Amino acid sequence: MKPHTLLTYTIACTIALWGLACKKKTVADANRFSFSVTYAADKAAAQPFDGRLLVMLATNDKSEPRFQIEDGLNTQIAFGINVEGWKAGEIRILDSTAFGYPYTKLSDIPPGEYYVQALLHKYETFTRADGHTVKLPMDRGEGQQWNLAPGNLYSKPVKLRIDPASPQQIELVMDQEIAPIEPPKDSKYVKHVRIRSKLLSDFWGRDMYLGAHVLLPEGWDSHPNVKYPLAVFHGHFPADFGNWRTTPADTTTPCVYSERFNLDCYNHIQEKEAYRFYQLWTGPDFPRVIAIEIQHANPYYDDSYAVNSANLGPYGDAITRELIPYIEQQYRGIGQGWARFLYGGSTGGWEALAAQVFYPDDYNGCYAACPDPIDFRAYCLVNIYEDKNAYFYDSEFKRIERPAHRNYLGQIQATTRETCYRELTLGDKSRSGQQWDIWEAVYSPAGADGYPKPIWNKLTGEIDKEVAAYWRENYDLAYILKRDWSSLGPKLRGKIHLYCGDMDNYYLNNAVYLAEEMLEETTDPHYDGEVDYGDRAEHCWNGDHQNPIAISRLRYHEMFIKKWTAAVSQRAPKGADLRSWRY
Repeated sequence: MKPHTLLTYTIACTIALWGLACKKKTVADANRFSFSVTYAADKAAAQPFDGRLLVMLATNDKSEPRFQIEDGLNTQIAFGINVEGWKAGEIRILDSTAFGYPYTKLSDIPPGEYYVQALLHKYETFTRADGHTVKLPMDRGEGQQWNLAPGNLYSKPVKLRIDPASPQQIELVMDQEIAPIEPPKDSKYVKHVRIRSKLLSDFWGRDMYLGAHVLLPEGWDSHPNVKYPLAVFHGHFPADFGNWRTTPADTTTPCVYSERFNLDCYNHIQEKEAYRFYQLWTGPDFPRVIAIEIQHANPYYDDSYAVNSANLGPYGDAITRELIPYIEQQYRGIGQGWARFLYGGSTGGWEALAAQVFYPDDYNGCYAACPDPIDFRAYCLVNIYEDKNAYFYDSEFKRIERPAHRNYLGQIQATTRETCYRELTLGDKSRSGQQWDIWEAVYSPAGADGYPKPIWNKLTGEIDKEVAAYWRENYDLAYILKRDWSSLGPKLRGKIHLYCGDMDNYYLNNAVYLAEEMLEETTDPHYDGEVDYGDRAEHCWNGDHQNPIAISRLRYHEMFIKKWTAAVSQRAPKGADLRSWRY
């Protein structure tokens, strides 16, 4: 993009973003290309709606347009504006002020036939304990997915001829509503926990809950006097306990092809692996522990990153001090730090390491696979401390964009700017519910308006060094480990285990390299842990050198529960019960 073009574009986008206030239909609107959106009267609420209004266009009907907005090469088109106080029957207009992805302006849409759909992602108003009032999309059981959130309004896709060069106002009516999600049911082995968190409720000014899916060990009911270690699996919002199935795979169902792994019938493979784990879990030689998968979706994302945050509240304390003790009390956990360990991949990998670092006495080992950036000198491909711009490499004459996603051959599917523009379309003020925004929401201080201070300008990519400094002191895990090793080292010796593919799709291996260098330099004591890499392995390699990721990603519980129970005696205190649960 040429410099003068970028300047013109930035000004236009700035006007768009700060002029997102809802407009009523005017004569001028009818004289240019735009969309007018209403919602059916029977969908009206006692209070008018606030939220993010999206209009999406797709050139195909493989699925609804709302399911085709992505970072990859096959993405379709979306535009968004904020709405406030929206009543049934009122019109909201998306015109030249709307921000979009991958085209930033309506006028850039190529003429042609499209399937068009509108959706309202509803916001709630929160009055937080820090004095800020903010409007955010509360999770409603779906794991913070804007296109699946119960209660969101949408229109059925309609096929239309679009020509932005012609004066035209396309009318869309949202007469559909996403249905509530049925919660999972308890079974012999899997139980479901949901508790009100006092810490989080106090922060958010309303009732807030934490949940978990609990997998009980074989023999739990027939050994009523045994107490068990706790295996804490971190990851994205689980609908139920993952990779668990008590019946053989149903191979009569239609095959589902996995584009990522280039495997046909991957749904059958997943079911076979889930049943295989059930057989192992209930077999004679599997370690007897309680395994849990935590649900901590919040107004910013499908989970909290399991740490305390200025914008999300005290999720770290709530999980470690409220949820985990409750589960241990209910299901006979040992209830001591030496008898708990953490594991997970990607977001869960970062959380496993972060919880171990911030709560060193409460957990006895972390196994972090393909962790989100654990050293912000490699925040994917951005060094937030030295780089000036997140979107473009520093150069006097060239304008080269930073990649955000690649395949194992290094072929690029998306750039950092593109991924951030998609998020900006879905929601401003870090409200998209997507990856860059949750990092920003967790790591940043709260701004004057109550929303997270941006690490960089979402339009231009210019990095805010004051925010970067805040990130370093509070959430740069490698930096914190180095800074505080004199106090942390004795508590973390032997507990840190990191795994990453050297062709991670999101370049997460770069931060692991830097963290490994720091860990290898530790003394008094040496970290005495493990860092391992998968050759040409993509996201999310977890240390399995024998199987492809398509299989190993389904075996986290098997791999790490066995690994921890084999090593726990090395770090258990004298007199710890290492026998009663090994039946």
